[in-house]
Amino acid sequence: MNPIRVLVANRPRLIRELLMVTISDQPDIEIVGEIQDEQELAKAMEETRPDFLIVALEKSNRLPDVCKGILHNYPQVRIIAIASDRNISMFYWTSLHIESNQIETSEAGVLSAIRGKTQSMNTLQ
Repeated sequence: MNPIRVLVANRPRLIRELLMVTISDQPDIEIVGEIQDEQELAKAMEETRPDFLIVALEKSNRLPDVCKGILHNYPQVRIIAIASDRNISMFYWTSLHIESNQIETSEAGVLSAIRGKTQSMNTLQ
């Protein structure tokens, strides 16, 4: 089975590094890239073709604007948005609509979402 490919674009740097340490220890998950600047995101998506993208969650707890274009151009990608300062994590994906579910803000919560072990609770309009 192919590993789950993850691109890490979360800020701040400390959270990004902690995520990468946690994920890199998982035998079924591969980190395919790390970016610090959202302006690099489109290029990184094209080059790495990840299964998952991890980004920072904005103050509103809504889908980050940068993710709308990503989900439109790469509908197979799953996005985890984390707000470490508020201890909130969201999981976004597309079907016929963009859907989300709050996930546990922990190593187990992030890894469960990456492995597809979460259920849809909300549909964003």
